[in-house]
Amino acid sequence: MNEFNAEFMKEAIRQAKKAAAIGETPVGAVIVHNGDIIARSYNRRETKKCVTAHAEILAIEKASKALGGWRLPDCDLYVTLEPCPMCSGAIIQARINNVYFGAYDAKNGCCGSKADLFAPGLFYYDVNCIGGIMKNECAELLTCFFKNLRKSKKGLKGDTI
Repeated sequence: MNEFNAEFMKEAIRQAKKAAAIGETPVGAVIVHNGDIIARSYNRRETKKCVTAHAEILAIEKASKALGGWRLPDCDLYVTLEPCPMCSGAIIQARINNVYFGAYDAKNGCCGSKADLFAPGLFYYDVNCIGGIMKNECAELLTCFFKNLRKSKKGLKGDTI
């Protein structure tokens, strides 16, 4: 497994902050090939009105364009939240080598929290996965975002007639 690089996770966090700035759930992703970032993205499900517009999926699409194919075998993914089932499936299909994620997702996480789609031998292609990288910073982004969202919704309810 490649060595984890904190600078790549910091870039994923910057991407997550971009999502929060436009009212999207703050999840950011970065794909690295041979030590270089080839794709960055953040959640845009609400903006695009598309269920598949998760940070990981959008980053995989960009990386595929950058490398000229759908297979990404010499790539690593850095993402601020544990991938969901859809994103985990895309990661496996893209043949990404390593996934490094920040916050765990007890409700939808498929790297061990709710399920483990990256368990060795489960599919034809094994993906190495390490979670909890800079988890406090990643989790804090999500906690603050949803706390503010609940606050704004509560304020709206009180102001309506």
